[in-house]
Amino acid sequence: MTATRIEEDWLRDPLLQSVLAVLNEGEEEARIVGGPVRNTLLGQPVSDIDIATTCLPDEASRRIESSGFKVVPTGIEHGTITVIANGRPFEVTTLREDLSTDGRHAEVKFGRDWEADAWRRDFTINALYAKADGEIVDPVGGLADIEGRVLRFIGDAEARIKEDYLRILRFYRFFAWYGRGRPDAAGIRASAKLKAGLAHLSAERIWMELKKLLGAPDPSRALLWMRQAGVLTAVLPESERWGIDNIHPLIDTETQFGWSADPLLRLLAIIPPDAARIGELAGRLKLSKKERDRLLAYADAENPSAEESDGALRARLYFGDPTAIADRLKLALTLARQKEDLQVSSRLTAQLAVASGFAPPDFPLNGEDMLAAGYSPGPDLGKAMQRMKRLWAEGGFVMSREVLLDKAMSEDANR
Repeated sequence: MTATRIEEDWLRDPLLQSVLAVLNEGEEEARIVGGPVRNTLLGQPVSDIDIATTCLPDEASRRIESSGFKVVPTGIEHGTITVIANGRPFEVTTLREDLSTDGRHAEVKFGRDWEADAWRRDFTINALYAKADGEIVDPVGGLADIEGRVLRFIGDAEARIKEDYLRILRFYRFFAWYGRGRPDAAGIRASAKLKAGLAHLSAERIWMELKKLLGAPDPSRALLWMRQAGVLTAVLPESERWGIDNIHPLIDTETQFGWSADPLLRLLAIIPPDAARIGELAGRLKLSKKERDRLLAYADAENPSAEESDGALRARLYFGDPTAIADRLKLALTLARQKEDLQVSSRLTAQLAVASGFAPPDFPLNGEDMLAAGYSPGPDLGKAMQRMKRLWAEGGFVMSREVLLDKAMSEDANR
């Protein structure tokens, strides 16, 4: 067991120190665990604070409430409470050991053994503890793996996965965010051997992990190893025989143009633009309505053409789905850059600038105008409005109300 020390503003936060102080009274002890310690050592932002304690849940709750903070029993049967201190949440969990597990949920017993608590966790870099004074306790070799950017299961990889099959996806997700080089070979072998266990997981948890993985700065290597292990096909069969090879060029294009990481755009890059298959994917993984609609709109959108004029593009943006059109343009630009087609790349870049800056103008006519032009209420009026709107858009949105009224009246007279 090794130790070092951190001194960060988040650790010196008076609210956090107050919570730790009441949990450290007497014979009990509390330490920050996992993500905050890991991210600090990796130079990453720290958000949620998780605390491990020897206090049993009831005693931890009593101490916290006595100090004037609120307690929410968010998972008390597994030893977890959430402390609300001046509006800030801190998750507090009693040290545990697993008695049994079904591959997703464990029956636990509470304990006081810090090393036993560490050994029930998933990866060495997630089993680092920080005391209130910043001293880091490393029971399983996490510091060395932080140094080498190695993502490694604690102990036997197969045993850790059988405790919770979600760890297969977490292995690749954490590698995408924090790993370097090649993932740990034992982890790859275990994930390939046990990938059938992914069927135990809920669709929501699978999509949550995939989305987090796709949101990493560069998930291309993680996706490659997922495909090699058969894990990607198990959770995303639409990607098979299509093209995760598109991911690396997309990341390169994102970097070149300063685009933010977009998990859904990256998903679109590795699945076929087929509405039926996308619909099946959205249903199977239980995507939100907004996510599903974006993917389906992309599938229905036209493929970009470098020959399309800016005016025609603006008309298409006006009547179509601007996000879907932009998604199509971004992936087409990625492909053109991959082919080193400078002329097409330049034109698609210009089109993307048009799409990014497009704000739909207000159509100058309304129903009363059309009635005044001689149209009667009903379906014909609606169709005429659409014809006038199309004429206006294809003309560059510059026709005035008067010009459009003249055309509407002329059309009505010739009916």
